[in-house]
Amino acid sequence: MQQVAVVTDSISCLTRELVEQYGIVIVPANFCAEGKVYRDWVDMTPSQAYELFLKDPDSFKTSAPSPEDYLKAYHEASKQAESVLCITFSAKISAVYNIAQQAKEQAKAELPQVSIEVLDSQTVTAAQGFVALAAARAAVEGKSPAEVVKAAEEMRNRVSFIILLDTIRHVYRSGRIPKVAAQVGSMLNIRPILTISSGLIRFAGAVRNKHHGVDRLLKMMRDKVGLSPVHVAVMHAYALEEAERLEERVSSEFNCAELWLTEFSPVMGYVTGTGTVGFAFYSDD
Repeated sequence: MQQVAVVTDSISCLTRELVEQYGIVIVPANFCAEGKVYRDWVDMTPSQAYELFLKDPDSFKTSAPSPEDYLKAYHEASKQAESVLCITFSAKISAVYNIAQQAKEQAKAELPQVSIEVLDSQTVTAAQGFVALAAARAAVEGKSPAEVVKAAEEMRNRVSFIILLDTIRHVYRSGRIPKVAAQVGSMLNIRPILTISSGLIRFAGAVRNKHHGVDRLLKMMRDKVGLSPVHVAVMHAYALEEAERLEERVSSEFNCAELWLTEFSPVMGYVTGTGTVGFAFYSDD
């Protein structure tokens, strides 16, 4: 039995293969469509969720996991190890970190023999996934709880993401721009480029043409990693063919030490809309 089990949420965009390979316990976020509540990545695939989203975007709602959801995950993780590291997405974006902490307090009575630590990844999307993977890989190697936490913290400082939205129409749901501005921007075909800094989503530019937008994403990554070996997770929201083309370009234009394709969680797609593409990445240097 390894010393540490890793828990994270479905916003991390980890593939089922990676989750199974490293024994990561996933806490599903929730979304509501057509009056029914679904668990992200559990009750349906992201693609199926986006199909519901496209039918009626205005009725599509999201909600964070509950303390009970995290408590259940801690119980599951405790079957693997006596120490649990829970990695959440940025506390500056959501209350999920606090919810995971509440569950940790509840777990003291139910799992007194288990040590639980909650870590704010200070990011989201597959960038958060890479933080969870760093921890899980260290755990599989038999590292101590302190070493597993250190691996996650070091990755947190290295990883980034860049995404290109196909529309600005739904971004008002983030609370960062007025709805009317989003509507006007949608009419003008403005496609925002978003990244993250200090735990907050940042506006990194805008384009009118999707092709030029993809070129911009690749240049932004190239400026950061140069010729160094790079680990990349290509992401998409109901845009598989575009994402596959982007994956091919990343593979041919960069020195990839790791490259995988994943779907953007519909819980985030609620804000970004379908057609979003991008990647999370970090270099070995």
